[in-house]
Amino acid sequence: MTERNDRPSVTVIGMGNMGSAVAREYLERGYRTTVWNRTADKAEALADAGAVVASTAAKAVAASPLTILSLLDNTAVEDVLASVGQAAAGHTLVSLTSGSPAQARANETWAAEHGAAYVDGKIMGDPPDVGTPKVSLAFSGDRDAFETAEPELRELGTVLYHGPDAGFAAVEFNAQVAMGYEFLIGFLHTLNLVEREGMDLEAFTERLAGSLNGYAGLLQMMTGAIKSGTYGPDLGSLDVQAALMDDLIGHRESTGAEAVRMREVKSLMDRRIAQGHGDQGFSSMYELLRP
Repeated sequence: MTERNDRPSVTVIGMGNMGSAVAREYLERGYRTTVWNRTADKAEALADAGAVVASTAAKAVAASPLTILSLLDNTAVEDVLASVGQAAAGHTLVSLTSGSPAQARANETWAAEHGAAYVDGKIMGDPPDVGTPKVSLAFSGDRDAFETAEPELRELGTVLYHGPDAGFAAVEFNAQVAMGYEFLIGFLHTLNLVEREGMDLEAFTERLAGSLNGYAGLLQMMTGAIKSGTYGPDLGSLDVQAALMDDLIGHRESTGAEAVRMREVKSLMDRRIAQGHGDQGFSSMYELLRP
């Protein structure tokens, strides 16, 4: 590691797998890096790599204009902020800790009350990939603070700023992750159905993977319809789709496979048809989900 004098110092608080990866990336890129962890031995492990180990979180924050918080959860963030107190004044705090939009906005309020700038961040990727385009980072909050810290943040991966509302990075992260889980649990239930019918799972998965390419355009089309409020028969009219749903539900229940999600879809379809919109498509059911 060769320290570069033209680069600002950076502090990383939290030496779990991700925090340690972030700190090591800064060290390898020549930043003077200060670290702190509640369990001191985890921070000391980075001393051999060239990190300065602070004795307290407050001293760690005071050591650098930019502090990265990579902790287990937002409760840990709150505990660290409480221990830092007025030492945060004049510094920028960037949290890469998972949490809700409301928690991010509360952290921003705390920072403002203590004379600090706050940027909330969420990181999507694995620790070994930190510093590569495989890692994507969503940020929101204080725009000036983000733009000042942006060169250091881009050292960690692909960066996207979502605006001055500190909660938006958490909205992006939670929505992206939730969408993945929604898809994957549906995939597992579908594999269960296929297996119960005696078909080959690997061959089915290969065919399914090929058909997924068409969904990107469909998603964009549906979002456009929702924004405009003009709903065409995107997957066919609801009148036709509702009949198909009865077949899908009956098939699943006949094999003992889970049909809860299919019944939820059918219920929404029936409600939308009852409102007189049976000629519209799947995307029109969004009107039933609006606040």
